[in-house]
Amino acid sequence: MNFERELAVARRIVTRSAELSMKHFEAGIEMEDKSDDSPVTNADREAELFIAAALEEAFPEDGQMGEEGVAKPSRSGRTWIIDPIDGTRDFIRGNAQWGVLLGLEAEGQPVAGVAHFPIQSKTFMGAKGGGAWCNDHRIQVSSIDQVGRAVLCFNGLQNNKKWAYRDTVLDFMSKFWAVRSMSGSPDIMMVASGQADVWVEPSAKPWDLCPMKVIVEEAGGKFFNFDGADSIYAGNALVCTPAFEQLLRETFVK
Repeated sequence: MNFERELAVARRIVTRSAELSMKHFEAGIEMEDKSDDSPVTNADREAELFIAAALEEAFPEDGQMGEEGVAKPSRSGRTWIIDPIDGTRDFIRGNAQWGVLLGLEAEGQPVAGVAHFPIQSKTFMGAKGGGAWCNDHRIQVSSIDQVGRAVLCFNGLQNNKKWAYRDTVLDFMSKFWAVRSMSGSPDIMMVASGQADVWVEPSAKPWDLCPMKVIVEEAGGKFFNFDGADSIYAGNALVCTPAFEQLLRETFVK
């Protein structure tokens, strides 16, 4: 199936949503903590409602699921998964790493997605069978196959006390040429773009992963979970170029 219309509409929606959120970003932001201790702002809620309304107009038969509570059952077998501001902590602190994520799931699998980072002026897109793109230029993962020349991205390091594999992480990191932790979605897009080679995400929700999975896979990367499956609902993710799949599986998949 060709997803050109879906990607074009999603791109317009996330770009407009980011423009609305930028007004909050520039004016100053008030935040509160959600039940899981993650932050939320009025910009998150307003952006999600805008995205939901725009999707309803464009694709009325499709379902919706959003980080801030939007929920609509699907009549088409397809569901749009919304992260109105991914990287809310960066958004609050005035950092450039936040973005808008919008993915389309069909029959339980991500099939198309857009990730828009307004301050970085980067828009990533991908669809099953259609390749992966950044600002209309085709992207692909790197061909580096030596861990001593590879870049590792590792998210959520502050939560290391929760990890069963905590004692092995420093030794794992020491194998790499460089280690980065820029923020979840920018890190995975570095892998998709060939700027990094491995991404470890110990804790993630479907809205964090839906568009990212299809983009990185269409760029030639691998996506799987700590249990070896490949679901956006597993609560975690491991992403890499093909060269490092075995290393990741030996280290994290138990």
